[in-house]
Amino acid sequence: MKYRIYIDEVGNPDLGSSERPNERHLSLTGVILELGYVDSVVFPQMESLKRKHFGSHPDEPVILHRKELVGKKPPFHALKDPDAERRFNEELLDLMRTLDFTVITVAIDKLDHKNRYSVWRFDPYHYCLRVMLERFVPFLEERHSRGDVMAESRGGKEDMRLKRSFEELILKGSDFVEPQRFLSALTSRQLKVKPKANNIAGLQIADLIAHPSFRSMLAERDDEPMSAPFGRQIVEILNESKYHRSKFGKIEGYGRKWLP
Repeated sequence: MKYRIYIDEVGNPDLGSSERPNERHLSLTGVILELGYVDSVVFPQMESLKRKHFGSHPDEPVILHRKELVGKKPPFHALKDPDAERRFNEELLDLMRTLDFTVITVAIDKLDHKNRYSVWRFDPYHYCLRVMLERFVPFLEERHSRGDVMAESRGGKEDMRLKRSFEELILKGSDFVEPQRFLSALTSRQLKVKPKANNIAGLQIADLIAHPSFRSMLAERDDEPMSAPFGRQIVEILNESKYHRSKFGKIEGYGRKWLP
């Protein structure tokens, strides 16, 4: 069996923006799926959902984006009808419950990171990615499986920089995972980088859950309730069965991790 972790980000990775309240945090959410299962179950069921509610066609596939769904922008303008929105939301939540995937969310307080480390200031995105992969490797080892990594494209120069950082991590290892473990667990030294426009089911799932997952972590950190009702429902599903956890059922430090 081969697994892939599909990664989506929330927030601004630029450390220089850390003092702006709305750009203080960055989070990466990874959705782990077995590739045979993606082909036989995940992709067909997602396409069926999109075709039913938005008329998606193979020649012009509808790509699920959380922001456009929330804003009810074309091709999601059908959601302006409350009944249509309710039916879609119910079916999407049912799909989230029944699909077999595992979630890891890593979030960083960039301002705390900047203030704590006056000399060593690891790029926030790369730092979060490293911590995520330090959890993905044991996931694969426990299942005697291998896998690879796919992230949403961030643009030409950023993609190249991220690919170089990824390869360096694999070859040099980290404080907690030595190079041989990375090389044994991962099938490729190359990070796969794709835009959501390629209609990749795993990246679309990551897009749908990344924001609610992060907002729930931030709400708990600030001891405040999570305001978005639909987001709360997604988080309930994640807490119930989707977050990566220890053999004793612990989520914190496994499926959810705050940095620094």
